[in-house]
Amino acid sequence: MEDGWFKALKPEMTKPSFLALKKFLKAEKEAKKTVYPADDQIYSWSNFTPLSNVKVVIVGQDPYHNVNQAHGLCFSVLKGITPPPSLVNIYKAISIDYPDFKKPNHGYLEEWAKQGVLMLNTSLTVRAHEPASHSNKGWEQFTEAIINHLNEKKKGIVFLLWGAHAQKKGSKIDNKKHLVLKAVHPSPLSAHRGFFECHHFKQTNEYLSQHGKEPINWNCLADA
Repeated sequence: MEDGWFKALKPEMTKPSFLALKKFLKAEKEAKKTVYPADDQIYSWSNFTPLSNVKVVIVGQDPYHNVNQAHGLCFSVLKGITPPPSLVNIYKAISIDYPDFKKPNHGYLEEWAKQGVLMLNTSLTVRAHEPASHSNKGWEQFTEAIINHLNEKKKGIVFLLWGAHAQKKGSKIDNKKHLVLKAVHPSPLSAHRGFFECHHFKQTNEYLSQHGKEPINWNCLADA
């Protein structure tokens, strides 16, 4: 875990809920369960987007549960894997905001993360091929602490809350200190109900510019 994040989250990592979570993950390993993402990628969100760099937060739910997909950033998959449907819809929404957007042939979002886009799942691990199998094991309290820290200690962050789950997770965010943008989830089940026309990507950049921050270059993936 990146140093800034580790320092901020250290108190959380000594709580009973986190210690119980570690015990659960150890038991999964001992039972020879395959867990995604790999151990060295569970906290990759912190290394790609150090605490001091956070400008935008995208809240996801559960890591992808198939081979070579999850690597620690919500909605992102490793190169060589077909971009999942929700991410394809995110690309479509960006192209509505920015018609010159070059749709990449991959779903690896590291270049966004390096610009300050924190892509955080609510649960940071999952058992292979079993969605939500690590829900309610302690990750939720940990990721809640991440959002609370950003909400309380920072200002001028854009929170993108897509779908009921993310909106519930971000319900305590102070919208006088931060910009909170809500829309339906980009999943094919709901995206047609307003996600494509939510204009969150343009609104994010307008807000960042107004607050003296460098806008996000969403159009940086095709060459990555």
